[in-house]
Amino acid sequence: MTERNEIFARWNAKIPPQDAEAMRRAKAHWDGIAKPLCGLGKLETAIVRIAGCTGDEHVSIEPRAVAVLCADNGIVKEGVTQTDASVTAVMAGRIKEHRSSVCLMAKTARADVFAVDLGMLTRVEGVLDLHVANGTQNMAEGPAMTEAEALEAIENGVRLADLLAEKGYRILVTGEMGIGNTSTSSAIAAVLLDLPVETVTGRGAGLSDEGLLRKRAAIRKAIEINRPDPSDAFDVLRKVGGFDLAGLAGLYIGAALHRTPVIVDGLPSSVAALIASRLVPNCVLAMLASHCSAEPVAKAILSELGIDAILFADMKLGEGTGAVCLLPLLDAALAVYCDSVSFAETGIAPYVPQKGDKR
Repeated sequence: MTERNEIFARWNAKIPPQDAEAMRRAKAHWDGIAKPLCGLGKLETAIVRIAGCTGDEHVSIEPRAVAVLCADNGIVKEGVTQTDASVTAVMAGRIKEHRSSVCLMAKTARADVFAVDLGMLTRVEGVLDLHVANGTQNMAEGPAMTEAEALEAIENGVRLADLLAEKGYRILVTGEMGIGNTSTSSAIAAVLLDLPVETVTGRGAGLSDEGLLRKRAAIRKAIEINRPDPSDAFDVLRKVGGFDLAGLAGLYIGAALHRTPVIVDGLPSSVAALIASRLVPNCVLAMLASHCSAEPVAKAILSELGIDAILFADMKLGEGTGAVCLLPLLDAALAVYCDSVSFAETGIAPYVPQKGDKR
């Protein structure tokens, strides 16, 4: 076993299992509330899942943090994006100044936002520094990262989870900012899910028909040149991935180590979750899916992870915006969970499951 695999195995062994008793009590509490059984559907399931992750049926998701991991990708040289790489640093600066879309949305959800540099070409003062290198190499010409760089980026993501846990955050939201990262995400998805490049590759931030063809051609070329091993997620990540995706994978792992629930955002975030699940399978226990991205492979990735999206709004903005949208829904569900009257208090006979009811 290689040193890196030993690291992943240690992390996996340290992640606590879901607390079945806390989940049972949470489910029983939902069923005792004066409403139809499973009346809030996936929101009830999410609260039970959080109870299982934290080991406490008295669920609290305050305070909450959004981590937006920023990095540049060498594949941009292939003309796979509508904008150039300079936009990554510009947007990281806006996030740091709390002026980007995710920051404005997070403000309404009472969430703190952190911009994190995992590998930007241009450093931005005030952005949390977990920088590995000045962007990845062009994966259409060779591996995007060295093994050492990819492992460092994952470990930096775990360190980020440590930092946020030390600050007392009880739920994390994943986000990313990196021009070209839907190309790296699509490449990883194609390899790990054994799907055609055409099936997994969308228009990203808004490509023309010609641009989409270039993007698909660049991804095919990257896979053909690098020949990533689909049975080795780390090999796939380092050859056709990015620093932001590696850091996010580490963040999922670190969150699970701290028993902190973590919300998966759109395509790059979900691909990073898929990588994390292959490296450290137990980290999936901490994951919640927010929405099903408009990108074509989104449903397949969530199905592979075994987590259900709650929102279907065709979102594709990134930054963590879709994941932030789940927080107010969880707050609404918790208002019912914590403060509603029970059947016993109302004197109403409780609902009981009926034959044929699959809820």
